[in-house]
Amino acid sequence: MKNNYIELKQNRELGEIISTYFDFFKQNLKSFTNIFISYNGIFILLLLGVSYLLVTGFVGLYDSSTSTGFGNTARDDSFMFIGVGFFLFFIVFMIIAALNYSLASSYMITYEQQKKVIEDKHDVWNFVKEKFGNIFIFILLLIVIYVGFLITSVILAFIPILGTLVQYVIQFWVTSWLGVSFMVMLYEGKSPIDALGEGWDLVKSNFWKCVGVNFILGLLIGLLLLLVLVIPSVLVGVYTFHMVDTGADIVNSAVAKIIYTISLCIFLIIMAYSQSLSQFVNGILYFSLHEQKYNVNTREKIEQIGNGE
Repeated sequence: MKNNYIELKQNRELGEIISTYFDFFKQNLKSFTNIFISYNGIFILLLLGVSYLLVTGFVGLYDSSTSTGFGNTARDDSFMFIGVGFFLFFIVFMIIAALNYSLASSYMITYEQQKKVIEDKHDVWNFVKEKFGNIFIFILLLIVIYVGFLITSVILAFIPILGTLVQYVIQFWVTSWLGVSFMVMLYEGKSPIDALGEGWDLVKSNFWKCVGVNFILGLLIGLLLLLVLVIPSVLVGVYTFHMVDTGADIVNSAVAKIIYTISLCIFLIIMAYSQSLSQFVNGILYFSLHEQKYNVNTREKIEQIGNGE
């Protein structure tokens, strides 16, 4: 497997980064997916619980909307389920996003260090544990930055067409900046603030490359995940149509709740998995930008040639 190692420390142009990403994805899909499942097990169960609350709330709300009268207790209970479900979803999904952001970055770094597909999941997890303090601080800073981005997006929404285009450009640039900065923090051992500064410099000097890579691969990853969801979505749609067409009692159907709960949970898990796939993009981007700026790998190869002679 070592002979199939994909060298990450190379200065690559946009097309080469995209090609390298898919080569890396195909080679490491099985190994990383096993790691993802191993360390997300308890959170998948929590997502299942959150999905049940949301499904129960929305199904109950649908039922209460078809009834008449004021002071509907069932409707109040449904809103409570939805409120609690969304609150827990936010907490759980933030933890999952942080975890998989870290696992993806740590996997790439461990892959680069060992120069092979990772066989021992503990190598990746131990790296995450060592950097836990910095990861926690970085995630807090990430939340603050995204709040600022959301405020900016709301302002840009008032500008027709141009505002939307600018908003998307900023979105892909912020994604690049944060993803690359996270890699800087883990790989180079810098503090979160210093990592954000270094990431800013790397991304700023390659603005359109970073935006283009995240736009193209973000679109392709989205289409890939959409294809994965096609079959379960069609099955759930057909089942729902059948239930409505036959006048079945969806609200009191245990089977319907189970199907909807599992379907929503699968959707949320795929969303979480997409976080990792997106960070792989910025991991490859980081190694490319770093090599472009510092030529570390190129110098090492020249020195090896010199020593060999």
